[in-house]
Amino acid sequence: MSTTTLVIDPTVTTGVSLAQVVEEQCGEKVRDCYQCGKCSAGCPVVYAMDVAPHRVLRAAQLNQKDMLLKSTTIWVCASCHTCATRCPCEIDIPKVMDTFRRMAIAEKVRPSQPNALLFDRLFLKSIELTGRLYELGLVGFFNLLGKQPFANMDLAPAMMLKGKIPLIPSRLKGRREVSEIFKRVEEIEERGTRNEG
Repeated sequence: MSTTTLVIDPTVTTGVSLAQVVEEQCGEKVRDCYQCGKCSAGCPVVYAMDVAPHRVLRAAQLNQKDMLLKSTTIWVCASCHTCATRCPCEIDIPKVMDTFRRMAIAEKVRPSQPNALLFDRLFLKSIELTGRLYELGLVGFFNLLGKQPFANMDLAPAMMLKGKIPLIPSRLKGRREVSEIFKRVEEIEERGTRNEG
């Protein structure tokens, strides 16, 4: 795992800090983090991150917005909540990562990982349409739209035989309710965009 040096951004000298912005947007108190490192120690994908989870929170405290929005970490985070369950300050770090992803999208910062944004959008669309993640559909569309239609196809037969990937999405009670949540979020975001303009 490579590391990124954290330096206080000299351009941020007045006004609201990045930590305050994050707290306002997602409600998580990133300023409470005292760098125990338990989140990073338990993260199953930390090996693929350029900024470990505890360092993301420290970077937010130090106004390192540009570095965070350009990092691979915000896109690699699996939102498994292992970090959040280990955090003595009860900070929902996946919610913080999602806030940085939304900031990156809003500010048109290109992800350092190719197709990271495509994966993020397809992941959410799968949940919106089926009420849960439909892995086969996600991988199929990701491969097609990512212009690698046969990527990892050798893994599919064994996974299907073991029942790891269903051919069709399972029926889920509450699918309409999940879809309604997505619609409400879109309406809120549209209202926010109109109010800013």
